[in-house]
Amino acid sequence: MYIMRKIMVTSAKPANYIYHLLESALVKLDPLWKRLGYQRSEKTIAFFEKNIKAFLFDCKMCGDCVLDKTGMSCPMNCPKQIRNGPCGGVRDNGNCEVKPEMRCVWIEAWRGAKKLTPDSRITPDLEILAPVNHRHKDRSSWFIKIREITDTSGDRNV
Repeated sequence: MYIMRKIMVTSAKPANYIYHLLESALVKLDPLWKRLGYQRSEKTIAFFEKNIKAFLFDCKMCGDCVLDKTGMSCPMNCPKQIRNGPCGGVRDNGNCEVKPEMRCVWIEAWRGAKKLTPDSRITPDLEILAPVNHRHKDRSSWFIKIREITDTSGDRNV
């Protein structure tokens, strides 16, 4: 899995494009999800999302995916699960202090972000990522996003 994670960061631009293409296709299928029932549909989507993203990004199914904001490097792979930049323990060689054999997730995120468009690079003036909503654990972040985009009631507790 670690090798695929590194490949996805190296290929951040096409990976990000495909990721958003898939997400927009799922949003367009919202009438189908409504018809089948959101709970039933989410289970199916979550199954596919878990398998695809686990293989490509070593996804932990936090339900609050930020891959498109972190150069296709998942911050949940950080042993400390730090969501807004590296801790103070990054080694001189760029590896993690907790897992010395692993490159820091945030060093990889910066590397991946350089491959995306200039306005999506990780810089200190960009938005602070919200903490993980643990109520979304093991749920499909794609489906949560679909519900946020298509929800007209204003209720954001999907």
